Amino acid sequence: MNEQELTRNLELLRSEHRDLDAAITALSEAGSSDQLQIARLKKRKLRLKDQIAIIEDTLLPDIIA
Repeated sequence: MNEQELTRNLELLRSEHRDLDAAITALSEAGSSDQLQIARLKKRKLRLKDQIAIIEDTLLPDIIA
């Protein structure tokens, strides 16, 4: 993938991550008894966070000082 595609993918992943965060918060505040659903959403959110970190590392390589 080129830099433009990576940047676009990064924005989509960040958006989905925010949406999951909002969904988890809403379910938790509503007193949802579906803990399995909340756990699945949290797992998905963690996978997205890992994917975001990989893309960010690709776009912003380490600078050796």
